[in-house]
Amino acid sequence: MSGGDIAGLIAAGVFAVLVALLAVPVWKLGKVFDELRTTIRSVSNETTPLIEEVTSTVTTTHQQLKNVDGITSNVSDATANLSALSSLVAATVGAPLIKVAAFSYGVRTALAGRSKPAPRRRSR
Repeated sequence: MSGGDIAGLIAAGVFAVLVALLAVPVWKLGKVFDELRTTIRSVSNETTPLIEEVTSTVTTTHQQLKNVDGITSNVSDATANLSALSSLVAATVGAPLIKVAAFSYGVRTALAGRSKPAPRRRSR
């Protein structure tokens, strides 16, 4: 063996050690990727039912909001009808009641003035 052969063997040995040293981090990185893949699959499997539940909840809530909208519309119509009825009653009954009240007040005042004795005048 010559000096060049020995240098080649040393270089090959150093290269083999270098490859072995670099293989350990690559092997560990492969395990990290496997764990990451498992985690992503687990998150995906757990997220899909959750998204389906959220979709169902939103659909149910939307239906309930439609029902509430209908109720609100009916209450608005009833309020408008009550307002119109109140205006009609006030216009129909209000004016005669005011006249009756004014008449009764006048009668009471007249009777009250009549029932009181007139004050006496003093002679000087």
